[in-house]
Amino acid sequence: MNPNYIRPIPKKIEKRILSYDAKHGCNSGLRFYAYLTTIQKELVKITVAVRNKGKHTRLIKQVAIHGVYSDKCLAKDIEYNYMGGYRVGWFAEGVKYPYNMPPFYNDGKWYAVDYKYFNPWAPVINQKFALSLPQFRYSAVDIQDQPCIVTYLRTYLKYPQTEYLVKAGLGKYVGSVMILKKIGCDKSFRKWLMAHREELIHHYYYVDVVLRAYKTGKPLETLQAYREAKINLRNDNTLAPIRELFTGMEREKFFDYISKQDTNVNAYLDYLKACRYLGLDMTLPKNRFPHDFKYWHDMRIDQYATARAEADRKAKQELYEKFARIAEKYLPLEYDKRSAFICIIARSPADLIREGEALDHCVGRMNYDQRFVREESLIFFIRTKQHPDTPFVTVEYSLQNHKVLQCYGEHDHKPSEDVLHYVNKVWLPYANKHLKQIQTAA
Repeated sequence: MNPNYIRPIPKKIEKRILSYDAKHGCNSGLRFYAYLTTIQKELVKITVAVRNKGKHTRLIKQVAIHGVYSDKCLAKDIEYNYMGGYRVGWFAEGVKYPYNMPPFYNDGKWYAVDYKYFNPWAPVINQKFALSLPQFRYSAVDIQDQPCIVTYLRTYLKYPQTEYLVKAGLGKYVGSVMILKKIGCDKSFRKWLMAHREELIHHYYYVDVVLRAYKTGKPLETLQAYREAKINLRNDNTLAPIRELFTGMEREKFFDYISKQDTNVNAYLDYLKACRYLGLDMTLPKNRFPHDFKYWHDMRIDQYATARAEADRKAKQELYEKFARIAEKYLPLEYDKRSAFICIIARSPADLIREGEALDHCVGRMNYDQRFVREESLIFFIRTKQHPDTPFVTVEYSLQNHKVLQCYGEHDHKPSEDVLHYVNKVWLPYANKHLKQIQTAA
């Protein structure tokens, strides 16, 4: 491509670009458009830049040329910055720059660079021009929406079957050489594409999924889910147990297995979790790949649920027994003398739950029972002597610091002054005195 043969933007083309820009452009910033023409009998796409100068003037200039046969493109007064994107110099067009000097890339000369560069997305305002050339008459370029029209036409020249894909509404696959080659040499594949045309149009399927569905006869949707499961297994940390269990070639064996068993990765994850909880050896093939997955999945999940329930029952029993022992140990900290109020210690986790539900606060949740049995803090209930069984105020007491950590009534409201006086001036000194006695005795 010889720069000496480059012609200025045709007036009709310039008018169309500026008209398009007036409708679809913006009031500021850099915009790109493109048009098709020929240079030395080669079809080329010429990219032009547009920008505003003042309120009523728009500047337009050629900045890049890409040809369908050339390995190089031509670029002028344009630069790409990884931080700011494309920049175009306008010094010759009268745009002022610091020190009255143009940018380093703005010298008005055409430079040959690799084809892949200086190709910003730009609407092509005369796309049908390509159809006027004999070699592109059947390219279907007028109905195919592609990021780069020249790249599409280069593909068409190499694989004329591109037209077949586009006219079938399957233009999303024109970038796949594998599919294009298959269309060119396999008549049965072309028939298969037409039979599944509607499904392929309305959904995107990976290229390898399309080819595998044709080869195996399996549903596209099933194979797509299978493919996405592979991707998720690599990236989803929740699936790490499966990723660690199946490595190398065994991972393909795993996916073949779940496909044949008509199951999915998440179901296998549940099965694996149950097996490990039950202490089963997952190195054994009978456990890794049970012959009837659904049966053994349901069996292990049921066994797991039963074992968990029993473990939870034992843990709950142990918690209640330990809670009761701790409550008995600190029973001397209760107080019911010379006041309108009394202070009693929680006897069980159930007491905490009832207290929390009655007063609408979190003492029945948030692991207060665990802090209690670890002897980090104790829970006491403040009641009136007239209504000793009615929840009133809840106190959390630190065994390490010998102080009240929290004291709240209904809805986490601060108690009245008389209650606070009772807690801090009457009960707390009493509790600290008796706690010291308990610790000394221990």
